[in-house]
Amino acid sequence: MNNKYKHSSESQVVISQLMLPSHSNFGGKIHGGFILSLLDQIAFACASKHSENYCVTASVDRVDFLNPVEVGELLTLKSTVNYVGKTSMVVGVRVEAENIQTGKKKHCNSSYFTMVAKDDSGQSTQVPGLILKNENDHRRFIKNIKRMEFRAKHDQAFDNFEFDKNQSKIALKDYNVKIS
Repeated sequence: MNNKYKHSSESQVVISQLMLPSHSNFGGKIHGGFILSLLDQIAFACASKHSENYCVTASVDRVDFLNPVEVGELLTLKSTVNYVGKTSMVVGVRVEAENIQTGKKKHCNSSYFTMVAKDDSGQSTQVPGLILKNENDHRRFIKNIKRMEFRAKHDQAFDNFEFDKNQSKIALKDYNVKIS
């Protein structure tokens, strides 16, 4: 049994990167896939730092692109371990873009990555517990418990879903579909 505990501040990782034209899409904004790659990298670094093991991404809870990121802005990603289980951790990542000429910042994304620690043989391995020091630590941990409960209910609802073609025609009448 692992009796080691760490506070999230011990494994926080922050990275900043200038957004270049080579990172942009055809619309001139920074490509979402490029940002996703950075999100995954920082979640890996944070989880590995907390667990002191190699980590893999098990799931990404949600990725909502709230504001576009422009070429020339400084993108900063801040990661924190918000929750730990036996072998897994939830890493929260906040993304902000800063116009380096005006100093104006905008929140672009917040995402939650479930990461699993692996030992040298590739087996899942126990991670240190999490020390909750303040109200923010407690809030983040409880929010992740609620998020997991919600996901379990969601998964159960879809596992029990039964398709009925006649019912689906009624349900789809207000959507932009053509049934042939």
